[in-house]
Amino acid sequence: MGYRKKLDPDGGPLAAYGARLRRLREERGWTQEELAARTGYSSKHISGVEIGNRSATLKFSGAVDEAFGLAGSGQSFDRECRRVRHGVLLEGFPEYVAQERKAVEIRMFEIGIIPGLLQTPEYAQVVADSSVARGATTVDQAAERVRVLAERQQILARDRPPMLFVVMDESCIRQSVGGPEVMAAQLDRLVEFAGQPNTVLQLAPFAMGERRSLNRPVTLVSLADRSVLSYVESQAQGHLERGSGPVASMLVLYHQLAAESLSQADTVAMIKEARKGMP
Repeated sequence: MGYRKKLDPDGGPLAAYGARLRRLREERGWTQEELAARTGYSSKHISGVEIGNRSATLKFSGAVDEAFGLAGSGQSFDRECRRVRHGVLLEGFPEYVAQERKAVEIRMFEIGIIPGLLQTPEYAQVVADSSVARGATTVDQAAERVRVLAERQQILARDRPPMLFVVMDESCIRQSVGGPEVMAAQLDRLVEFAGQPNTVLQLAPFAMGERRSLNRPVTLVSLADRSVLSYVESQAQGHLERGSGPVASMLVLYHQLAAESLSQADTVAMIKEARKGMP
């Protein structure tokens, strides 16, 4: 009999998913090969998911649900997969993403790093890889964050995308991420973004000094019913605020920041200047 790895359901969301998959499979008396035949996936794939070495996708979870007769139920693997995917994100962030999908207008301010919606795939991958190198996330978690970001960026490709107003601190274009080639492509992406009809891009220059009204990243989302939500992050949690008073105050600070920032034309000129000398 071959080696059978002992599973620990308490080892994290991926481990819990895999342990449950193995348990339900064995309760039915199926081998990995039999489950593979019922789902259209290889037995190696099944094994990888069970031991937590391979992340389950929504497509895989749907196939497993059909095999086990769990499709559409409260115990479906599809539901569990969605919980696992959200589990790699900062607490509170999935709730923000749900509102972001419905937005008709988004205003954001970022410090130090290019906002996610504007990141190239290469830039996003470097950011994700650095979190793995620091031990902050696993390889699978980092990969899932990159996938979630790619899904979020699809709102910009819709037939009627939201208006997107972005103010970035100058540090976003001065801080090198991934080396000259990655940064060059990222700066080119910013110039392209600024030329779209539904976007406004501004830099808050270092020279702004004490006139900068915001000192941490913030996002403001306007919905079709004209309600506005604000989203800010601490080190451990994201906070989605719906109260009209706090949100209105944040909106005032954002408008003050935008008024002090460079115009879009001057912003593009500064980005192009920073781009010089890169590949």
